[in-house]
Amino acid sequence: MRILVIGSGAREHALAHALASDVQTTALFVAPGNPGTAAIAENHPVVADDPAAVAALAVELAVDLVVVGPEAPLVAGVADAVRAAGIACFGPSAAAARLEGSKAFAKEVMAAADVPTAMARVCSTTQEVAAALDAFGAPHVVKDDGLAAGKGVVVTDDREAALAHAGRCLAREGGAVVVEEYLDGPEVSLFCLTDGESVVPLEPAQDFKRLGDGDSGPNTGGMGAYSPLSWAPSNLVEDVVARVAQPTVDELARRGTPFSGLLYCGLALTSRGLRVVEFNARFGDPETQVVLARLRSSLAELLMDSATGALATAPAPRWRDAAAVTVVIAAAGYPGTVRSGDVITGVEDAEAADGVHVLHAGTARGDDGSLLTAGGRVLSVVGVGSSLKKARAAAYRGVDAIHLDGGQHRRDIAARFGA
Repeated sequence: MRILVIGSGAREHALAHALASDVQTTALFVAPGNPGTAAIAENHPVVADDPAAVAALAVELAVDLVVVGPEAPLVAGVADAVRAAGIACFGPSAAAARLEGSKAFAKEVMAAADVPTAMARVCSTTQEVAAALDAFGAPHVVKDDGLAAGKGVVVTDDREAALAHAGRCLAREGGAVVVEEYLDGPEVSLFCLTDGESVVPLEPAQDFKRLGDGDSGPNTGGMGAYSPLSWAPSNLVEDVVARVAQPTVDELARRGTPFSGLLYCGLALTSRGLRVVEFNARFGDPETQVVLARLRSSLAELLMDSATGALATAPAPRWRDAAAVTVVIAAAGYPGTVRSGDVITGVEDAEAADGVHVLHAGTARGDDGSLLTAGGRVLSVVGVGSSLKKARAAAYRGVDAIHLDGGQHRRDIAARFGA
Protein backbone atom coordinates (compact mmCIF):
# COMPACT_ATOMS: atom_id res chain seq x y z
CA MET A 1 0.00 0.00 0.00
CA ARG A 2 0.99 3.63 -0.58
CA ILE A 3 1.32 5.40 2.78
CA LEU A 4 1.71 9.05 3.79
CA VAL A 5 2.98 9.84 7.31
CA ILE A 6 2.26 13.34 8.63
CA GLY A 7 4.79 14.98 10.96
CA SER A 8 8.47 15.79 11.34
CA GLY A 9 9.64 14.37 14.67
CA ALA A 10 11.34 11.22 15.93
CA ARG A 11 7.92 9.58 16.40
CA GLU A 12 7.21 10.02 12.70
CA HIS A 13 10.69 8.80 11.78
CA ALA A 14 10.03 5.73 13.97
CA LEU A 15 6.74 5.11 12.14
CA ALA A 16 8.44 5.58 8.78
CA HIS A 17 11.33 3.32 9.84
CA ALA A 18 8.90 0.50 10.65
CA LEU A 19 6.77 1.07 7.55
CA ALA A 20 9.77 1.27 5.21
CA SER A 21 10.78 -2.30 6.06
CA ASP A 22 7.19 -3.59 5.90
CA VAL A 23 6.44 -5.84 2.94
CA GLN A 24 2.95 -4.32 2.74
CA THR A 25 4.40 -0.86 1.98
CA THR A 26 4.86 -0.20 -1.73
CA ALA A 27 5.50 3.55 -1.52
CA LEU A 28 6.24 5.75 1.50
CA PHE A 29 5.91 9.52 1.85
CA VAL A 30 6.44 11.80 4.85
CA ALA A 31 5.20 15.38 5.12
CA PRO A 32 7.00 17.52 6.01
CA GLY A 33 9.49 14.96 7.35
CA ASN A 34 13.10 15.57 8.36
CA PRO A 35 16.60 14.62 7.12
CA GLY A 36 16.20 11.17 8.66
CA THR A 37 12.95 10.35 6.90
CA ALA A 38 14.40 11.69 3.63
CA ALA A 39 16.79 8.74 3.62
CA ILE A 40 14.00 6.13 3.66
CA ALA A 41 10.96 7.91 2.18
CA GLU A 42 9.99 10.79 -0.08
CA ASN A 43 9.56 14.00 1.91
CA HIS A 44 6.98 16.60 0.88
CA PRO A 45 6.78 20.14 2.30
CA VAL A 46 3.36 20.72 3.81
CA VAL A 47 1.96 22.47 6.87
CA ALA A 48 1.06 19.44 8.97
CA ASP A 49 -1.89 21.07 10.75
CA ASP A 50 -3.47 22.46 7.57
CA PRO A 51 -6.31 19.97 6.86
CA ALA A 52 -6.93 21.09 3.29
CA ALA A 53 -3.23 20.99 2.36
CA VAL A 54 -2.73 17.50 3.83
CA ALA A 55 -5.85 16.14 2.13
CA ALA A 56 -4.77 17.66 -1.21
CA LEU A 57 -1.33 16.07 -0.91
CA ALA A 58 -2.84 12.68 -0.08
CA VAL A 59 -5.01 12.88 -3.21
CA GLU A 60 -2.09 14.07 -5.36
CA LEU A 61 0.08 11.16 -4.20
CA ALA A 62 -2.81 8.68 -4.60
CA VAL A 63 -2.07 7.12 -1.23
CA ASP A 64 -4.10 4.31 0.32
CA LEU A 65 -3.51 5.39 3.92
CA VAL A 66 -2.57 8.57 5.80
CA VAL A 67 -0.97 8.17 9.23
CA VAL A 68 -1.13 11.32 11.37
CA GLY A 69 1.70 11.49 13.90
CA PRO A 70 1.40 14.64 16.04
CA GLU A 71 -1.51 15.88 18.13
CA ALA A 72 -1.94 19.39 16.65
CA PRO A 73 -3.01 18.18 13.16
CA LEU A 74 -5.55 15.82 14.75
CA VAL A 75 -7.09 18.55 16.88
CA ALA A 76 -7.11 20.79 13.78
CA GLY A 77 -9.19 18.22 11.88
CA VAL A 78 -6.66 16.74 9.46
CA ALA A 79 -8.12 13.22 9.81
CA ASP A 80 -11.60 14.56 9.01
CA ALA A 81 -10.35 16.27 5.84
CA VAL A 82 -8.48 13.17 4.65
CA ARG A 83 -11.51 10.94 5.18
CA ALA A 84 -13.72 13.48 3.41
CA ALA A 85 -11.37 13.12 0.43
CA GLY A 86 -12.12 9.38 0.37
CA ILE A 87 -8.80 8.18 1.78
CA ALA A 88 -8.34 5.96 4.84
CA CYS A 89 -6.75 7.78 7.76
CA PHE A 90 -5.14 6.52 10.95
CA GLY A 91 -6.02 9.11 13.57
CA PRO A 92 -9.15 10.33 15.34
CA SER A 93 -11.53 13.04 14.21
CA ALA A 94 -11.17 16.52 15.68
CA ALA A 95 -14.17 15.82 17.91
CA ALA A 96 -12.64 12.62 19.30
CA ALA A 97 -9.16 14.17 19.55
CA ARG A 98 -10.57 16.51 22.21
CA LEU A 99 -9.67 13.63 24.51
CA GLU A 100 -6.13 15.02 24.28
CA GLY A 101 -6.99 18.58 23.28
CA SER A 102 -8.84 19.22 26.55
CA LYS A 103 -7.92 17.57 29.83
CA ALA A 104 -11.22 18.78 31.25
CA PHE A 105 -13.08 16.91 28.49
CA ALA A 106 -10.99 13.80 29.17
CA LYS A 107 -11.95 13.94 32.86
CA GLU A 108 -15.61 14.27 31.88
CA VAL A 109 -15.39 11.21 29.61
CA MET A 110 -13.57 9.18 32.26
CA ALA A 111 -16.20 10.04 34.86
CA ALA A 112 -18.99 8.95 32.52
CA ALA A 113 -17.15 5.72 31.63
CA ASP A 114 -16.20 4.95 35.26
CA VAL A 115 -12.49 4.94 34.36
CA PRO A 116 -10.17 5.16 37.40
CA THR A 117 -8.24 8.44 37.47
CA ALA A 118 -7.02 11.13 39.86
CA MET A 119 -9.51 13.36 41.63
CA ALA A 120 -9.42 16.74 39.92
CA ARG A 121 -10.89 20.22 39.68
CA VAL A 122 -11.14 22.31 36.51
CA CYS A 123 -10.19 25.91 37.32
CA SER A 124 -10.54 29.13 35.37
CA THR A 125 -9.39 31.64 38.03
CA THR A 126 -6.38 31.84 40.34
CA GLN A 127 -8.77 31.80 43.31
CA GLU A 128 -10.17 28.46 42.17
CA VAL A 129 -6.64 27.15 41.66
CA ALA A 130 -5.59 28.22 45.16
CA ALA A 131 -8.61 26.50 46.69
CA ALA A 132 -7.92 23.29 44.74
CA LEU A 133 -4.24 23.27 45.74
CA ASP A 134 -5.24 23.56 49.38
CA ALA A 135 -7.89 20.86 49.04
CA PHE A 136 -5.55 18.27 47.50
CA GLY A 137 -2.36 19.29 49.31
CA ALA A 138 1.23 18.74 48.20
CA PRO A 139 2.75 17.52 45.94
CA HIS A 140 0.75 19.86 43.71
CA VAL A 141 -0.22 18.75 40.19
CA VAL A 142 -1.28 21.50 37.77
CA LYS A 143 -2.02 20.77 34.11
CA ASP A 144 -2.70 23.14 31.25
CA ASP A 145 -6.12 22.19 29.87
CA GLY A 146 -4.98 22.46 26.24
CA LEU A 147 -2.19 21.05 24.09
CA ALA A 148 1.27 21.70 25.51
CA ALA A 149 3.54 19.21 23.70
CA GLY A 150 4.05 17.20 26.86
CA LYS A 151 5.34 20.19 28.82
CA GLY A 152 2.12 21.63 30.27
CA VAL A 153 2.29 19.78 33.59
CA VAL A 154 3.95 20.95 36.80
CA VAL A 155 4.39 18.64 39.78
CA THR A 156 5.87 20.48 42.75
CA ASP A 157 5.83 20.86 46.53
CA ASP A 158 6.16 24.63 46.02
CA ARG A 159 2.68 26.16 46.19
CA GLU A 160 3.87 29.44 44.68
CA ALA A 161 5.45 27.64 41.71
CA ALA A 162 2.18 25.77 41.16
CA LEU A 163 0.23 29.04 41.26
CA ALA A 164 2.69 30.71 38.88
CA HIS A 165 2.33 27.89 36.32
CA ALA A 166 -1.46 28.08 36.61
CA GLY A 167 -1.31 31.84 36.13
CA ARG A 168 0.64 31.49 32.88
CA CYS A 169 -1.89 28.96 31.57
CA LEU A 170 -4.88 31.08 32.60
CA ALA A 171 -3.41 34.19 30.96
CA ARG A 172 -4.04 32.73 27.52
CA GLU A 173 -7.37 33.36 25.85
CA GLY A 174 -9.85 30.79 27.11
CA GLY A 175 -7.19 29.46 29.45
CA ALA A 176 -8.09 26.80 32.01
CA VAL A 177 -6.15 24.41 34.19
CA VAL A 178 -6.83 21.08 35.82
CA VAL A 179 -5.60 20.68 39.40
CA GLU A 180 -5.30 17.05 40.50
CA GLU A 181 -4.44 14.94 43.46
CA TYR A 182 -0.91 13.54 43.28
CA LEU A 183 -0.66 9.92 42.17
CA ASP A 184 2.10 7.83 43.69
CA GLY A 185 3.73 4.82 42.06
CA PRO A 186 5.48 4.18 38.73
CA GLU A 187 4.03 5.46 35.46
CA VAL A 188 3.41 3.28 32.39
CA SER A 189 2.46 4.09 28.81
CA LEU A 190 0.21 1.70 26.89
CA PHE A 191 -0.74 2.32 23.25
CA CYS A 192 -4.10 0.92 22.18
CA LEU A 193 -5.18 0.77 18.55
CA THR A 194 -8.91 1.17 18.04
CA ASP A 195 -11.30 1.42 15.11
CA GLY A 196 -14.01 3.00 17.23
CA GLU A 197 -15.27 -0.34 18.55
CA SER A 198 -12.51 -2.93 18.98
CA VAL A 199 -9.32 -2.30 20.96
CA VAL A 200 -5.94 -3.91 20.22
CA PRO A 201 -3.20 -3.15 22.77
CA LEU A 202 0.48 -2.92 21.94
CA GLU A 203 3.30 -3.57 24.44
CA PRO A 204 3.71 -1.24 27.45
CA ALA A 205 6.69 1.09 27.83
CA GLN A 206 7.98 3.58 30.38
CA ASP A 207 9.32 7.03 29.55
CA PHE A 208 11.43 9.56 31.46
CA LYS A 209 9.97 13.06 31.46
CA ARG A 210 12.49 15.03 33.51
CA LEU A 211 15.55 16.59 31.88
CA GLY A 212 18.20 15.30 34.25
CA ASP A 213 19.44 12.07 35.80
CA GLY A 214 17.51 10.87 38.83
CA ASP A 215 14.39 12.61 37.50
CA SER A 216 15.86 16.03 38.27
CA GLY A 217 15.28 19.28 36.43
CA PRO A 218 12.30 20.57 34.46
CA ASN A 219 9.60 18.56 32.71
CA THR A 220 10.23 17.83 29.02
CA GLY A 221 8.52 16.08 26.14
CA GLY A 222 10.46 12.95 27.12
CA MET A 223 14.18 12.14 27.41
CA GLY A 224 14.10 8.38 26.87
CA ALA A 225 12.08 5.19 27.18
CA TYR A 226 12.34 1.41 27.37
CA SER A 227 10.28 -1.73 26.77
CA PRO A 228 9.39 -4.37 27.93
CA LEU A 229 8.63 -3.74 31.61
CA SER A 230 9.76 -6.84 33.47
CA TRP A 231 8.42 -5.48 36.76
CA ALA A 232 4.87 -4.72 35.57
CA PRO A 233 1.97 -6.93 36.73
CA SER A 234 1.38 -9.85 34.36
CA ASN A 235 -2.26 -8.83 33.85
CA LEU A 236 -1.52 -5.12 33.29
CA VAL A 237 -2.40 -4.99 29.59
CA GLU A 238 -5.69 -6.88 29.85
CA ASP A 239 -6.57 -4.82 32.96
CA VAL A 240 -5.99 -1.53 31.12
CA VAL A 241 -8.03 -2.66 28.10
CA ALA A 242 -10.93 -3.82 30.29
CA ARG A 243 -11.01 -0.92 32.77
CA VAL A 244 -9.66 2.01 30.75
CA ALA A 245 -9.38 1.72 26.96
CA GLN A 246 -12.55 -0.20 26.06
CA PRO A 247 -14.86 1.82 28.38
CA THR A 248 -13.42 5.07 26.98
CA VAL A 249 -13.86 3.95 23.37
CA ASP A 250 -17.41 2.79 24.17
CA GLU A 251 -18.26 6.12 25.83
CA LEU A 252 -17.01 8.17 22.90
CA ALA A 253 -19.00 5.97 20.51
CA ARG A 254 -22.09 6.46 22.69
CA ARG A 255 -21.60 10.23 22.38
CA GLY A 256 -21.55 9.99 18.57
CA THR A 257 -17.83 10.81 18.32
CA PRO A 258 -16.20 7.40 17.77
CA PHE A 259 -12.45 7.34 18.39
CA SER A 260 -10.52 5.63 15.59
CA GLY A 261 -6.74 5.66 15.84
CA LEU A 262 -4.27 5.44 18.69
CA LEU A 263 -5.49 5.84 22.26
CA TYR A 264 -2.43 6.51 24.40
CA CYS A 265 -3.10 5.56 28.01
CA GLY A 266 -0.72 7.24 30.43
CA LEU A 267 -1.09 5.33 33.69
CA ALA A 268 0.09 5.35 37.29
CA LEU A 269 0.29 2.07 39.21
CA THR A 270 -0.56 3.56 42.60
CA SER A 271 -0.82 2.07 46.07
CA ARG A 272 -4.59 2.22 45.54
CA GLY A 273 -4.49 0.54 42.13
CA LEU A 274 -4.45 1.55 38.47
CA ARG A 275 -5.16 5.23 37.67
CA VAL A 276 -5.15 7.18 34.38
CA VAL A 277 -2.73 10.11 34.43
CA GLU A 278 -3.60 11.32 30.93
CA PHE A 279 -4.91 10.33 27.53
CA ASN A 280 -3.28 11.23 24.24
CA ALA A 281 -4.82 10.81 20.81
CA ARG A 282 -1.65 9.62 19.06
CA PHE A 283 1.53 7.63 19.47
CA GLY A 284 3.73 8.95 22.28
CA ASP A 285 7.25 10.24 21.81
CA PRO A 286 9.70 8.69 22.83
CA GLU A 287 7.80 5.49 23.71
CA THR A 288 6.93 4.84 20.04
CA GLN A 289 10.63 4.47 19.29
CA VAL A 290 10.99 1.44 21.59
CA VAL A 291 7.58 -0.17 21.06
CA LEU A 292 7.91 -0.22 17.27
CA ALA A 293 11.49 -1.47 17.52
CA ARG A 294 10.05 -4.63 19.11
CA LEU A 295 7.11 -5.12 16.72
CA ARG A 296 7.57 -8.15 14.46
CA SER A 297 4.25 -8.18 12.58
CA SER A 298 3.12 -5.70 9.92
CA LEU A 299 2.57 -2.16 11.21
CA ALA A 300 0.99 -1.17 7.87
CA GLU A 301 -1.71 -3.85 8.23
CA LEU A 302 -2.44 -2.86 11.84
CA LEU A 303 -2.84 0.82 10.97
CA MET A 304 -5.01 0.08 7.94
CA ASP A 305 -7.22 -2.31 9.95
CA SER A 306 -7.71 0.44 12.53
CA ALA A 307 -8.50 3.03 9.86
CA THR A 308 -11.02 0.80 8.07
CA GLY A 309 -12.88 -0.77 11.01
CA ALA A 310 -11.34 -4.21 10.65
CA LEU A 311 -9.59 -4.72 13.99
CA ALA A 312 -12.14 -7.26 15.25
CA THR A 313 -10.84 -9.83 12.76
CA ALA A 314 -7.20 -8.69 12.66
CA PRO A 315 -4.51 -11.09 13.94
CA ALA A 316 -2.91 -10.08 17.24
CA PRO A 317 0.39 -8.19 16.94
CA ARG A 318 3.51 -10.34 17.19
CA TRP A 319 6.55 -9.20 19.15
CA ARG A 320 10.28 -9.80 18.99
CA ASP A 321 11.82 -11.56 21.96
CA ALA A 322 14.01 -8.52 22.53
CA ALA A 323 14.25 -5.34 24.56
CA ALA A 324 14.62 -1.76 23.31
CA VAL A 325 15.93 1.42 24.91
CA THR A 326 15.90 4.91 23.42
CA VAL A 327 17.93 7.88 24.66
CA VAL A 328 17.02 11.38 23.51
CA ILE A 329 19.77 13.87 22.69
CA ALA A 330 18.49 17.43 23.17
CA ALA A 331 19.89 20.75 22.01
CA ALA A 332 21.55 23.39 24.18
CA GLY A 333 18.94 25.31 26.15
CA TYR A 334 16.20 22.66 26.01
CA PRO A 335 13.47 22.74 27.34
CA GLY A 336 13.84 26.54 27.54
CA THR A 337 15.20 28.77 24.79
CA VAL A 338 16.76 26.34 22.35
CA ARG A 339 19.91 27.05 20.37
CA SER A 340 19.73 26.02 16.70
CA GLY A 341 22.37 25.60 14.03
CA ASP A 342 24.91 23.50 15.93
CA VAL A 343 26.67 20.89 13.78
CA ILE A 344 25.86 17.23 14.56
CA THR A 345 28.50 14.61 13.86
CA GLY A 346 28.81 10.88 14.42
CA VAL A 347 25.32 9.72 13.42
CA GLU A 348 26.74 7.33 10.81
CA ASP A 349 29.18 5.93 13.38
CA ALA A 350 26.31 5.40 15.82
CA GLU A 351 24.23 3.53 13.26
CA ALA A 352 27.20 1.32 12.42
CA ALA A 353 27.09 -0.06 15.96
CA ASP A 354 25.34 -3.40 16.37
CA GLY A 355 21.68 -3.09 17.36
CA VAL A 356 21.56 0.70 17.00
CA HIS A 357 19.44 2.97 14.83
CA VAL A 358 19.10 6.74 15.08
CA LEU A 359 15.84 8.63 14.61
CA HIS A 360 15.81 12.31 13.71
CA ALA A 361 13.61 14.96 15.34
CA GLY A 362 14.98 18.51 15.51
CA THR A 363 17.46 18.31 12.63
CA ALA A 364 18.01 20.14 9.34
CA ARG A 365 20.55 20.16 6.52
CA GLY A 366 22.89 23.12 6.11
CA ASP A 367 23.73 24.60 2.72
CA ASP A 368 26.84 22.44 2.65
CA GLY A 369 24.88 19.27 3.49
CA SER A 370 25.98 19.17 7.12
CA LEU A 371 23.49 18.01 9.74
CA LEU A 372 22.41 20.79 12.10
CA THR A 373 20.25 21.14 15.21
CA ALA A 374 16.84 22.66 14.45
CA GLY A 375 14.70 21.95 17.50
CA GLY A 376 14.66 21.00 21.16
CA ARG A 377 14.84 17.23 21.06
CA VAL A 378 17.32 16.55 18.27
CA LEU A 379 17.79 12.77 17.98
CA SER A 380 16.49 9.54 19.49
CA VAL A 381 19.14 6.83 19.68
CA VAL A 382 17.54 3.37 19.82
CA GLY A 383 19.32 0.27 21.06
CA VAL A 384 17.86 -3.23 20.63
CA GLY A 385 19.20 -6.33 22.34
CA SER A 386 18.30 -9.75 23.68
CA SER A 387 18.04 -8.26 27.19
CA LEU A 388 17.36 -4.80 28.59
CA LYS A 389 20.99 -4.62 29.73
CA LYS A 390 22.22 -5.29 26.18
CA ALA A 391 19.68 -2.89 24.63
CA ARG A 392 20.75 -0.17 27.06
CA ALA A 393 24.43 -0.74 26.32
CA ALA A 394 23.73 -0.52 22.59
CA ALA A 395 21.78 2.73 22.96
CA TYR A 396 24.57 4.39 24.91
CA ARG A 397 27.21 3.17 22.45
CA GLY A 398 25.23 5.05 19.85
CA VAL A 399 24.85 8.14 22.04
CA ASP A 400 28.58 8.23 22.78
CA ALA A 401 29.41 8.22 19.06
CA ILE A 402 27.39 11.40 18.44
CA HIS A 403 28.55 14.95 19.16
CA LEU A 404 26.87 18.34 19.14
CA ASP A 405 27.94 21.41 21.11
CA GLY A 406 25.81 21.87 24.20
CA GLY A 407 23.99 18.57 23.63
CA GLN A 408 22.10 17.16 26.59
CA HIS A 409 21.08 13.59 27.42
CA ARG A 410 20.41 11.45 30.46
CA ARG A 411 22.77 8.65 31.47
CA ASP A 412 20.24 6.72 33.55
CA ILE A 413 17.56 5.67 31.06
CA ALA A 414 16.40 2.17 32.07
CA ALA A 415 19.37 1.96 34.49
CA ARG A 416 17.32 0.66 37.39
CA PHE A 417 16.14 -2.39 35.48
CA GLY A 418 18.80 -2.68 32.78
CA ALA A 419 21.99 -2.31 34.83
